[in-house]
Amino acid sequence: MDLFHSMHIFVRVVERGSFSAVARELNMGQPAVSKQIRALEQHLGGPVFARSTRHLALTDQGQRFYSHCQEILGHLETAKRSFASGQEQVAGPLRVAAPVSYGRLCIAPVIGRFLQRYPDVQIDLRLNDHNEDLLMENIDLAIRIGVVQSEGLVAVPLGSSTRRVYASHAYLQRHGLPLEPSDLASHNCIGFTLLTHYDRWRFIRDGEALDIAISGNVTSNSSEAIREMVLSDLGISLSPEWLFAEDVKQGFVRTLLDDYPTTALPVSAVFSHERRRSARTKAFIDFMREHLRTAPHGA
Repeated sequence: MDLFHSMHIFVRVVERGSFSAVARELNMGQPAVSKQIRALEQHLGGPVFARSTRHLALTDQGQRFYSHCQEILGHLETAKRSFASGQEQVAGPLRVAAPVSYGRLCIAPVIGRFLQRYPDVQIDLRLNDHNEDLLMENIDLAIRIGVVQSEGLVAVPLGSSTRRVYASHAYLQRHGLPLEPSDLASHNCIGFTLLTHYDRWRFIRDGEALDIAISGNVTSNSSEAIREMVLSDLGISLSPEWLFAEDVKQGFVRTLLDDYPTTALPVSAVFSHERRRSARTKAFIDFMREHLRTAPHGA
């Protein structure tokens, strides 16, 4: 029995919660996955899963063994990456996922610069506002905005995304100009539902945080849709600077409450700890961190 291979299969079964899902993921038959787990249990001298439940549940010993396996396999992967990093060329396919608006406005425009630096890389940029399963979709890395909460992912900080409050001139002519955050209570505020607390906007004044409850007759999980609604004079939005930068420049919208800065959102590159971080993945992460450090609007 290959102990490291069995440990790897065991960890994936725990994280996916299904023998069949791991069989599909690793291109194995389900009986082969079951056989590996049985062999592991025989090697250990006891069960890792409780067989009496309908759903997979770890025994107490299995839970402790799972924690040790995560640590051991993590160290092994780190050692392999350390060895390979000095040998691997920055070349080959790179599948990158990102939110639609951020990918269109902030990543797509700089792909050419990255490929000039690394001409042997082929990028597949996949834009989706829903967080995809990186392993199932065979994605090397994803750019995420906001706090990364998904388990089983490694998050590398890239920078932050500054946000401001935006409205069109026609909306403000009809409804008035909010002069302080509390004035937002009488305005139609558009919530971005992919954020956990989308119905509360936080401002900072003199070092103190102000949490303002907002409401309105429309919300959306799409930054693109929110931008269009603001441009069509529907309401007020708290959005990243990069989303409205060109509209402000063209005079279509204006910023509000500039004396009350809002909290910025972290921008991270995430990848599965099961997928080896290749030289091209590392190169793209370093490139995006460099770009975010020098670009206006965190774009």
